[in-house]
Amino acid sequence: MGTVAIRTDASLQIGTGHVMRCLTLARALRDAGHEVLFISRLLDGNFCDYIEGQGFSVARLPHPSDAESTPDWLGLSWETDARQTEAALGSALHSIAWLIVDHYCLDARWERTLRAKVEHILAIDDLADRPHDCDLLLDQNLGRNAMDYSGLVPRDSRIMAGPRYALLRPEFAQWRERSLSRSRWPLSRILISMGGVDKDNATRAVLNVLENSPKTASAEIEVIMGQHSPWLEQVKIQASQMRRATVHVNVGNMAERMANSDLAIGAAGASSWERCCLGLPTLTIILAENQRPGAYAMDASGVQLTIGTQDQIALRLAEKLNGLDRQTMDNMSQNSRAVVDGLGVQRVAEAMHA
Repeated sequence: MGTVAIRTDASLQIGTGHVMRCLTLARALRDAGHEVLFISRLLDGNFCDYIEGQGFSVARLPHPSDAESTPDWLGLSWETDARQTEAALGSALHSIAWLIVDHYCLDARWERTLRAKVEHILAIDDLADRPHDCDLLLDQNLGRNAMDYSGLVPRDSRIMAGPRYALLRPEFAQWRERSLSRSRWPLSRILISMGGVDKDNATRAVLNVLENSPKTASAEIEVIMGQHSPWLEQVKIQASQMRRATVHVNVGNMAERMANSDLAIGAAGASSWERCCLGLPTLTIILAENQRPGAYAMDASGVQLTIGTQDQIALRLAEKLNGLDRQTMDNMSQNSRAVVDGLGVQRVAEAMHA
């Protein structure tokens, strides 16, 4: 079946979303008979050990030296990254059926350098702000269409655009029916998840609001965090001092927890599609500038209510909570479930085999 190589990173700055969605696709490709190799850089907060724990091989690219370091998410020049990626592929280089690249700092120049050495390239993007030299392009964001990449990809590239192709683990499709059948009013369980890192501790600001909100006085509060969050211990202490608040780290049953929650307060980004699949009403917080367009597109479609950026939590979260009622919750649930059906990863895997 050929080897699939995946070039992606996680870090305290990048977060974990790129790695997690690539892992979802990797599992589907492994099930289809492919050998999968990850290529990931040893940045602070990297997920290399976690990827290996999921049963995949990882070629670790070195941490950027002080001499070559750049301030962007890549950490060094794209030329150096391309050379190191080629070296990491090693003896497998000429049997690479697909090279998947999911990184905002890599574009057509990087892809062109490696194109002759692999059979096909899949670029995963969210921004439509730079050219790609790829055979297949995936952008799973709401409102995105193929014309957004006109002039940015070769004319014969195939484009998979929109949340129909959202990369969700199979567990979300499995929990979908049960989740959609339950009532979510009144609020009895609230799920908080600010991504795998939450580098600026948005969770703390959310908990501060919930502690003083009459709307959530009787609700159980469940906080989901990643082990690399720099604020994990502080949040655990804060939650222990609250009524009915618990913290869970690196959970393996996120779909089940979402399905059993009434409301999510979460970061914009990849987890938005998980919540949509399960019809989980959400108050969304923008934790990175690249999340802004997608968050407001979903807000405009009635899928969620957007709080804004982290510095707006104290004022606007309380306001949004006070405005919640059964009709608002039902509308969000109905609108979100229509956006994502949980089968996107199958569609992407099938497109790669077409």
